[in-house]
Amino acid sequence: MHRRTAVKTIALTAAAAPVILSSTGLAQEPHTAPDTTGPISITPRLKQSVCRWCYGGIKLDDLCAHAAEIGLKSVELLSESEWHIPGKHGLACAVANGPNPIQKGWNRVEHHDEFVKESERLLPLVKAAGIPNMIVFSGNRAGLSDSDGIKYCITGLKRIMPLAESLGVTVIMELLNSKVDHKDYQCDRTPWGVRVVQGVGSDNFRLLYDIYHMQIMEGDVIRTIRDNHQYIGHYHTGGVPGRREIDESQELYYPAICRAIIETGYTGYLGQEFIPSRDAITSLRQAAHTCDV
Repeated sequence: MHRRTAVKTIALTAAAAPVILSSTGLAQEPHTAPDTTGPISITPRLKQSVCRWCYGGIKLDDLCAHAAEIGLKSVELLSESEWHIPGKHGLACAVANGPNPIQKGWNRVEHHDEFVKESERLLPLVKAAGIPNMIVFSGNRAGLSDSDGIKYCITGLKRIMPLAESLGVTVIMELLNSKVDHKDYQCDRTPWGVRVVQGVGSDNFRLLYDIYHMQIMEGDVIRTIRDNHQYIGHYHTGGVPGRREIDESQELYYPAICRAIIETGYTGYLGQEFIPSRDAITSLRQAAHTCDV
């Protein structure tokens, strides 16, 4: 078929009925947006959670009630005094806040004794609360080379791994962007974090792959997940740019990302970590639908 004939044929077909062509050239049914107004039954293939800090204007009890009604399974990034609250609503807490802040991290030997002591206090409590993960951070570079940062993180984290292993708690280090939100943060690229995981050498130490942050730093999200899924213990969402809703206003396509995560065999949680720019619960419900693949 000549190009001119093909164009004429397609035009006539389009006039007869709405047709959407897939990437293979085959006709597909027109896409219908899902109803996001009511409660949903989220597939157990990918358990969804929500990060508490993004909803600071809502009482935790109320956030948990909304999350349960939507169909989420967890409210996460909670402090010790909050760990018991999700359970009142039939929810888990997927991630406990850990022993150190973002800027002051395991990449400095002088902090190790302090962080080890606090980790040894927290880990048994995390286990008792039924929380599977505790978060940690690399800290800022402040002139430290990447190779030394890796070495020092490995040295410090190895000190808490025997306890974490005995309790069955996974320690996760978050990948954050150093371009927009966390200037000078060291664990800002997947290869850097993977080297730390490899060096620690424990099934109870993994990365928290934050899709928002790594889209800013690296892009190529789906390929990175597929190539490095064995080093990842948790995922976070967020719209790029602006860390807003994960809808058609931003550049990531979360249904495909979530399918890729599922295809790796992942059985953990996906934490919704965007900052709502409109009604918070409506946006959270929409995000749950978007990731329910």
